[in-house]
Amino acid sequence: MSAGAASQAVFSDVDETLIRVKSMFRFLEFYLRSRGEPPATYDRLTSELRDAALRGAPRGEINRRYYRLYRGEEAKHLSHAGRRWFTTEWQERADGLYVPEVEEALAAHQKAGQPVVLVSGSFFACLDPIAEDVRADQVLGTRPVVRRGELTGEVLVPMIGATKGRAVRIAAALRGFDLARSSAYGDHISDVPMLEAVGRPVAVGDDEELTAHARRSGWSRMLTRAPRG
Repeated sequence: MSAGAASQAVFSDVDETLIRVKSMFRFLEFYLRSRGEPPATYDRLTSELRDAALRGAPRGEINRRYYRLYRGEEAKHLSHAGRRWFTTEWQERADGLYVPEVEEALAAHQKAGQPVVLVSGSFFACLDPIAEDVRADQVLGTRPVVRRGELTGEVLVPMIGATKGRAVRIAAALRGFDLARSSAYGDHISDVPMLEAVGRPVAVGDDEELTAHARRSGWSRMLTRAPRG
């Protein structure tokens, strides 16, 4: 591996960028079901989050409200449940869990010797098995506060919006990445701070706001195939 390749990295959003689904909600549904909760419990909890979003609550606040649902849950138990969720999700999706275009792009970066860093508002229960499967070098996710092995329901800082950009810059400073020569992949307008932090941003999918921003900025775009059926 050349010194030039080693100084580059690739940063990628996860939900609906690397994987087809919103991991936080898919995991919540799986976790509640595994505890024997009726489907109505998931519907009630997620409708409260969606209603808050419709009332204009910032994405960071929605992220915080989501983690309050896990107050009192054991971190170890959530971690084990996350691995079961990942296996189930992988097995049940006929078209696969990953967005193939992004999965292939990250594999190409890895082949060129570039570390892969996942950047997501999701948390360890969902992200750890994904990171292991794609051989990511680092995960920058939302970190729930854990005391005596249990989640308090609070988080340090939601890995949303501007926080993603700051996290990418800090990671680069600590690990010696050349951001001007690094790449990033994101699918939503909230990923702009992360995409702006690198010299080679790629807008994934067809989010209208992100597409417009990418065109104005001259960024690369990656259109993805819709899953069959």
